[in-house]
Amino acid sequence: MATPATQIRYRALAWLAVAAALAYLCRSAVGVAESTIRADLGYSLTQSGWFMGAFFWTYSLFQVPSGWLSERLGTRIALSLFAFMWSLATFGIGVAPLFWLLIVAQLVMGVAQAGIFPASCNSIGHWMPLGQRSTACGILAAGMQLGAIIASGLTGLLLAPLGWRFVFVGYAIPSVLWTVGFYLRFRDQPADDPRVNDAERALIGPERATAKSPENQVQLSEWSELLAIIRSPVMWWLCGQQICRGSGYMFFASWFPTFLQETRGVSVSESGYLQGLVLAGTLGGSLLGGTLTDWIWRKTGSLRLSRSGVGATFLAACAILILAAWFVQNAMLAVVLLALGSFLAALAGPCAFAATIDIGGAKVPQVFGVMNMTGNFAAAACPVLVGLLFQWTANWNLVLLLFAAVYLTGAICWVFVNPKKHIDASL
Repeated sequence: MATPATQIRYRALAWLAVAAALAYLCRSAVGVAESTIRADLGYSLTQSGWFMGAFFWTYSLFQVPSGWLSERLGTRIALSLFAFMWSLATFGIGVAPLFWLLIVAQLVMGVAQAGIFPASCNSIGHWMPLGQRSTACGILAAGMQLGAIIASGLTGLLLAPLGWRFVFVGYAIPSVLWTVGFYLRFRDQPADDPRVNDAERALIGPERATAKSPENQVQLSEWSELLAIIRSPVMWWLCGQQICRGSGYMFFASWFPTFLQETRGVSVSESGYLQGLVLAGTLGGSLLGGTLTDWIWRKTGSLRLSRSGVGATFLAACAILILAAWFVQNAMLAVVLLALGSFLAALAGPCAFAATIDIGGAKVPQVFGVMNMTGNFAAAACPVLVGLLFQWTANWNLVLLLFAAVYLTGAICWVFVNPKKHIDASL
């Protein structure tokens, strides 16, 4: 009788999903606490926009360098360093006495969290078989949203009795504990983990390349490789959809509670719960999106349909629902429409992660880093631009029209993404 396959790959995935949840817990709490921090410290809307957006500038800039570092050090060491850094940054937000120190803490947080998803996506490529990679990416994305949902509900609940400073100090502790456990238990590849038996290794499939073979490929410098990745047309469209998804998500993760307070007359605590409802839609979409993408691939054998088809269809549907919410004044009905929209947008998330594995070959961290870098430059600009838009127009409802157009543009970008184009072919 054949020995059943061990299940260590799911434990590896669980470590990565928990890291995503903790990262989003720390970063998303800022959006809920924004109005409280602004009132306590006497900041303007523009200053709050810079405070919330500061994270995303370094988060964007360090995507590729941290992806390179993850490839060199391995996920186990790199992600342990990143998690410890973001826990220190979260603590720093809680104790910072001046505006510029809050900005510094956010910048450090961005550096620390930049490498999470390039490293995690690379590890999913090592640990999960092809038919389960999109589902695994969906679970990773669901971990992000779970952390954001916890931050939305818990932060609003804790702000009044504890104060925003103690909230951020407390949020730093779980990441430190995770760092210790992850370093002791996680391994970069199945071959490195003695708990993985031969049956599970066979199920996962052949070991994916981590570097180019010197026998048949010319070794390029890191800059030459990066330029080759950027010049690839498939990367242009993949980055385009990420720009649209990243900026759209950032609105929900930053200004959305304030948007509800200004346009629908809800309280600060209610806005946190309603933001959690929208993010719950993102959580459900992330989980279902990965499963749906893998199901379409198994049924059709088409990477194009299971990646580009899923992304284009659901981003377009999201745009329609956001446009519908523009016509609605009732707060709960508007939030329901937006939650459904965020659910549909999240369905397009796992296929984007999986596409980086499809086209990345031995350079998944760098490919993912380039894609995520461009998306997060847009996310970094989003809080500032939304704040400026309100100051110019005094009309928060225009934001919905803006993001309906953004998601529709993302759907168009997906039409031109071909996941069969391998970046390694140009390196």
